[in-house]
Amino acid sequence: MIVLGLTGSIGMGKSATAQMFAEAGVPVHDSDAAVHRLYRANAVAAVEARFPGTTTAAGVDRDALARRVLGDAAAIADLEAIVHPLVRADADAFLATARAAARRVVVLDIPLLFETGGAARVDAVVVVSAPKSVQRTRVLARPGMTEDKLAAILAKQMPDEEKRRRAHFVINTGRGVDAARAEVLGLLRTVNMMARRR
Repeated sequence: MIVLGLTGSIGMGKSATAQMFAEAGVPVHDSDAAVHRLYRANAVAAVEARFPGTTTAAGVDRDALARRVLGDAAAIADLEAIVHPLVRADADAFLATARAAARRVVVLDIPLLFETGGAARVDAVVVVSAPKSVQRTRVLARPGMTEDKLAAILAKQMPDEEKRRRAHFVINTGRGVDAARAEVLGLLRTVNMMARRR
């Protein structure tokens, strides 16, 4: 089984590209979705113990938690120490299920793949990219997004140029959905050939 790591900076079209892989029949593990699930289950007790008052009967109150950790590097590190191992375990269970089902290719959708050392866990890295002007337009169209917020987010992410340099494959989402989908399907043809040779 070949494990592809899918990543890309904010506004590059990673979520839409992950959906294209899923539509092509490839199992996709979404790290962000895993966090949402964990915030309703396995992560709740540990988050409440470290950040009292940030959970409810329904799970972690994301807004309350954000207010507690925003701008506090130590608090963010503590939260990551709780969440990252749980997400990793969730991904490992996903991979075990895929192997048991004899899947040829799977995707791990990891937003900060390079930044968190995730490249070591995959066979090949797929970076989703677009021109900076397209990225900026997409992100600033999001509710509540500002130039300052965008700058702060980008400051925490590896530059797109470096991600593309380290990638095994690059999907360009700047030319529209149909062109990006064609690139995804072409990539899958290549990867499936690689899987058959193993």
